[in-house]
Formats: sequence, C-alpha cells, structure tokens
Amino acid sequence: MGVQALSSFVIYVLINAFTPGPGNILALNTMTNYGWTRGKPLFIGIFIGYLFVQTICAVFIFGLENLINPIMFVLKYAGAIYILWLAYQISISKPDNKTAGKKPSFLTGFVLQIVNVKIFLFGITSLTGYVVPYYSSFGWLLFFVLIIATIGTIATLTWILFGALFQKTYFKYFRVINIILALLLLQCAVGLLLQ
Repeated sequence: MGVQALSSFVIYVLINAFTPGPGNILALNTMTNYGWTRGKPLFIGIFIGYLFVQTICAVFIFGLENLINPIMFVLKYAGAIYILWLAYQISISKPDNKTAGKKPSFLTGFVLQIVNVKIFLFGITSLTGYVVPYYSSFGWLLFFVLIIATIGTIATLTWILFGALFQKTYFKYFRVINIILALLLLQCAVGLLLQ
C-alpha cells in the first residue's frame, strides 16, 4: 500500500469516525447527563461493540461476502427502530436523573453498535476500497480493523470530551439540546432507511 492509498484510507476513516452518528450522539448525551464515571459502562460497550462490528466486517470480506446482503437488510430496519428508541429516550431524559434508577449500561452501548449500519457500511467500504486491493490476508484485515476501531474510539472520546465541556450549558438548556440530539438521531434513522 502506497503513501497515497494509506493517506486516503486514514482521511476516509477520520471523516467517517468523527461525523455525528448514533454512537457519538449517545456518548455525548450520556456524558452530559451522567458524567464519565456513571457513563463508563456505556462507553466501554460502544468501544467494544465498534471493534466487534469492524471484526465482523473483516470476516465477511475475507470469506463470507454472500451472507452480508441479507444480514444488512435486517440490520437496516433493526437499527432504525433502535435509533428511534434512543431518540425518544434522549428527548425525554433529564440531567443526572438519579431517581429513575437507570444507569447507562455496557449492553446499551454494545447493542447500539451491533445495529449501527453506518459502521458496518463504513467498515466494509474502507476495507474493500482501501485495504483489499493491497492486502487480502485475514491478519492484514484485522490489523486495519484495529486502526479503524482505534480512530473510532478516539472520535467517540472526543464527543465525550465535548459532553464534559458543555455539561454546565447542558444543565441549563437540557430540553432544547435533547430535542436537537433526538432530531439528529431521527435524521440518522431516516438516512438509514433511505439507503
């Protein structure tokens, strides 16, 4: 892989990882509502789920590409339903709602990534478009999956940092911000269904 192809790959991964998506929006909202300590299980679920999905992409590309279309069809609708549920939950949430007894969970973050078609398409596109023309062994695919997952984790951590920086503003204007975040998630769900 030449410098041109590698730099194109990195730019593509950076742009896709840092743009708003369900995982980044949920991470931002969880940070502003619960903080780092209470939100950590959800964040870890997002990170592990992201790595898991990218590994699945590598497996499909390596030898199971005939199975991807039916699975993507199901994930498209399951993902849209889950994203709509998250949008609703965000729209009704209140800052630091300790009385509800709900804590951000690992499972919520992990499941979000499993049904997040954006990162499936992102992984498949980046691997087939930038890696497979140069490397086709499973080891190399996993190496590039680690790069993708690392950049994705850094992107989500950036969204978490923004949540921490704007936490005071969030507490003051939480209703408006939650509606905006819910609308962004709604846009993600609609965009997913229109693909």
